[in-house]
Amino acid sequence: MNRQIRQLALALMTCYLVLFVALNYWQVGQEEELNANVENTRAVRREFNKARGPIITADGIIAAQSTATDDPDGDIQRRREYPTGDLLSHLTGYFTLNFGSTQIEREYGDVLTGSTTEQQIRSLGDLLSSEVDNSGTVQLAVRHDLQQVAKFLLAGRTGSIAVIEVDTGAVRALYSNPTYDPGVFVDQPFEEAQEAIIELQNADGEPLLSGAYQQRFMPGSTFKVITTGIGLESGVLSLDSEFARETEWVPPQTDDPIQNYRGSQCGGDLAEVFRRSCNIPFAQTAVFLGPEQMVAGTEAWGLGEPLPIDLPRPAASTFGNTDDLDQQLPLLAIRGFGQNEDQMVPLHMAMVAGTVANGGRMMSPYVVEATYDHDGRVLDRTEPSVWKTPISPGNAAILTELMTGVTEGDRGTAGSVRLDGGVRFAAKTGTAQLGIVDNPDLVHAWMIAFAPLEAPKYAIAVVLTDLQSTLADAATGGREAGPVVKGMLDYLLTGDGANAELADG
Repeated sequence: MNRQIRQLALALMTCYLVLFVALNYWQVGQEEELNANVENTRAVRREFNKARGPIITADGIIAAQSTATDDPDGDIQRRREYPTGDLLSHLTGYFTLNFGSTQIEREYGDVLTGSTTEQQIRSLGDLLSSEVDNSGTVQLAVRHDLQQVAKFLLAGRTGSIAVIEVDTGAVRALYSNPTYDPGVFVDQPFEEAQEAIIELQNADGEPLLSGAYQQRFMPGSTFKVITTGIGLESGVLSLDSEFARETEWVPPQTDDPIQNYRGSQCGGDLAEVFRRSCNIPFAQTAVFLGPEQMVAGTEAWGLGEPLPIDLPRPAASTFGNTDDLDQQLPLLAIRGFGQNEDQMVPLHMAMVAGTVANGGRMMSPYVVEATYDHDGRVLDRTEPSVWKTPISPGNAAILTELMTGVTEGDRGTAGSVRLDGGVRFAAKTGTAQLGIVDNPDLVHAWMIAFAPLEAPKYAIAVVLTDLQSTLADAATGGREAGPVVKGMLDYLLTGDGANAELADG
């Protein structure tokens, strides 16, 4: 009898062990594979039905929120809504049942669902409740009203606008066209949602990506701010620097001359060649600096590194391929004035302007101002931080003087742009000639700026891409991007936007 009991006990223990191993294999060892299986929607549905908090702009507008479905007993009890449509989608991203999540919805999903350790600790007293709503709130630094103004100013054209606070790096506007409306596919039947997403993935201009921080473009003459900064820091340039007045210059290792814009004669002291945006002096400066100093100088401005923003997959600006650049001095010369392989992220160019305005300190940009728990208590608040210091305060003052000449000096390329109320500002324009053989008139039009001049508060970058520019109808930075910069700065400094009520940040 005892033997039979022992055999039964052994059999039961063996079964228990097998069950224990099997459960651990599937629940722990294969957890990642099971969760990734498209046919296993239980975990996804459970996550989707969690209470999920809102994403709110700096001026109190709801950009994303969850609401109850019409069928509280169904498998899906909540839907995610995006009341601002395509205005903030590059920032909020989307949260879907079938296609995952992106942007803030992904990066701050734990806060929105109350899954952070701090939120769970704070809600310990509610553990016995079956209806716990532990969701959190994400508050943006971005303003809804500025996004509206940016969209209005772009007027359907392809391009980007970035506005940052000079002394903090807070991103107050970050808008690009083309964009998309998450409502087109969020909460739609699978087939319809899939079709909509595929269409967006294949659309021209990659609307699912933010052109303002996830893409980069040839900067044209706005890059001369960086070249000048490098020259000033190295001692190669000063306000006393003089350049010959000429229409073309042949760099080393070639017999192909470099010309100023449309073959014009240009030269003089540093202030004149900067405000008139001559090409040759900056090509000569780049060659005189040499590849080593030029490359190191661009790296000091953050080129080659992804932007340190609190959003996923930021792009990195680039000075191009620098291998054997000492054997390709003509390319070095051309990159000195923002052509060839120079590529800049629009947000980075706003940071360049902000660096000049901020005494040489380049602040890390941030989109999320703060996060809150369900009771409105602060979980985290972004503290401003310096990312790079590429120039000294003294050289930042010189660049400020040079950029002021662009807006106020004789023949300055932004001289036609005047802000309301006589507000003074500093700027640099750029017209990047893309050099496409089949379409030689295609350009990007840029302007970067900061204002007010006496006490800089905002820095801005505007780029309008793929414009047709001809002799009869020149699409220059001053002409195309200038009015956009004016519209945004006027609204911010003397218009309705100057008195906007923001959350306590």
